[in-house]
Amino acid sequence: QVQLVESGGGLVQPGGSLRLSCAASGYNLGSNSIAWFRQAPGKEREGVSCIPRYGSTSVKGRFTTSRDSAKNTVYLQINNLRPEDTAIYYCATSINRPSCALGPMDYAYWGQGTQVTVPS
Repeated sequence: QVQLVESGGGLVQPGGSLRLSCAASGYNLGSNSIAWFRQAPGKEREGVSCIPRYGSTSVKGRFTTSRDSAKNTVYLQINNLRPEDTAIYYCATSINRPSCALGPMDYAYWGQGTQVTVPS
């Protein structure tokens, strides 16, 4: 059974940084793409970053996703946090999806999410 667990969220002042973790059990995170999504209150879930099957690091603006295969963990580093980054952040994966996709419907397995709050 695939289980994903996010951690590392919290309250961070604007301009700060956070590193979120996505740990897996019952699944090798290196076997397919891993995507990070976020959902703010009243808004749709949106993709923020993704790392493909053979990638070790993916950088998209202030968001960097990296993979530690030895720990079977994927990280999302967020720099220069802004109030609009406040949301629940989720990691997601899917079997037979080696390439990245940033649509929520493209992924079957999700973690429970971790809250990131950046006060205005």
